[in-house]
Amino acid sequence: MADIFTGSFTQQEPIPDDGVDAALAVLRHGRLHRYNLAGDEAGEAALLEEEFAAFVGGKYCLAVASGGYAMATALRALGVGHGDSVLSNAFTLAPVPGAIASVGAVPIFVEVKRDLTIDLDDLRDKAGRSGAKVLLLSHMRGHVCDMDRLMDICKTAGVRVIEDCAHTMGASWRGVPSGRHGVAGCYSTQTYKHMNSGEGGLIVTDDAELAARMVLLSGSYMLYDRHHAAPPPEAFEGLKLDTPNISGRMDTLRAAILRPQLRGLADRCAAWTDRYRVVEAGLRGTPGLAVIERPEEERFVGSSIQVLLEDWAPDDIRAVLARCRARGVELKWFGAEEPAAFTSTYRHWRYAAPEPMPKTDRILAGLIDMRLPLTFSLEDCALIARIIRAEVGAVWQGRAAAE
Repeated sequence: MADIFTGSFTQQEPIPDDGVDAALAVLRHGRLHRYNLAGDEAGEAALLEEEFAAFVGGKYCLAVASGGYAMATALRALGVGHGDSVLSNAFTLAPVPGAIASVGAVPIFVEVKRDLTIDLDDLRDKAGRSGAKVLLLSHMRGHVCDMDRLMDICKTAGVRVIEDCAHTMGASWRGVPSGRHGVAGCYSTQTYKHMNSGEGGLIVTDDAELAARMVLLSGSYMLYDRHHAAPPPEAFEGLKLDTPNISGRMDTLRAAILRPQLRGLADRCAAWTDRYRVVEAGLRGTPGLAVIERPEEERFVGSSIQVLLEDWAPDDIRAVLARCRARGVELKWFGAEEPAAFTSTYRHWRYAAPEPMPKTDRILAGLIDMRLPLTFSLEDCALIARIIRAEVGAVWQGRAAAE
């Protein structure tokens, strides 16, 4: 009888005990608003900002309500507004173009390559033609491009870079933490990300004026001096009466459960990548299936894995997904005609009026995606790889026989 996987692809690890204790302490004192402090206490949100800034090596950090809010805030703080063009890679998730649209700007999508990173040749061309002054770069599903070359292209074109690091918290390129190449790095602490507060986000920058604008935008009122990872009060003087309050602060409860997770983040990142490597090894060499090769310069966090069924007929891909689902393995497909749950592509974002992108379309047509929660053991990962390998092989053989 064929093996069946019985685990859940959406079950996260529990919040660590010290996070539960911190949450209970917040609930007992009842001061959930980040600026509702007693005496000279720093507050959980301010401490989280300090600690996360230190973790990634940044000067300033702001904790906010979501990763999408983080991106929109960074765009607003850079002065992006109605009718402006913003470059972004075509392979991403809906909150990225959503953040661009939320400030009235227009996404200009850039092709992606077979390794799922932004096509730097297409970026150079579109940076020159579009007039865009900002790139919202999505490190989609944890794949980091050649950041040195990307920054050279953007510097030459006068384009400032905001990094969407929702899938790369804890990752790096040539030793530089993800989010530290551009003018701002935006991170998510949504349930399926590398730290879990249900919803939440963090923004890191070394630019004092940008940081001050973002603190004001987040809804600090005139309480910005209660931040510990923000610029000094004088940075706010020329901005505080002209910057709107678009409230999106992180609350004390979420900050409290994140701080213990941050202390254990490096170990969890390593554990994710161990699971990734087991699945990758089990799938490598499967007829009809290609794994994504990772460059040596990239230290990635393997919280999900992507493979390609290149140039497969849609019905054959659907058959693979159904066969794997019947054995307990949940795969997502970026080539589906209709968006499903979290999975959509640039073609589905009609508000952005996207132009056809044939190179990207060919890649997405065969792109299979799978979460790797830390609730999976290494043995679970080996079993999952065997199931996928067997079911891809069965459909591949049937396809070959039909031909």
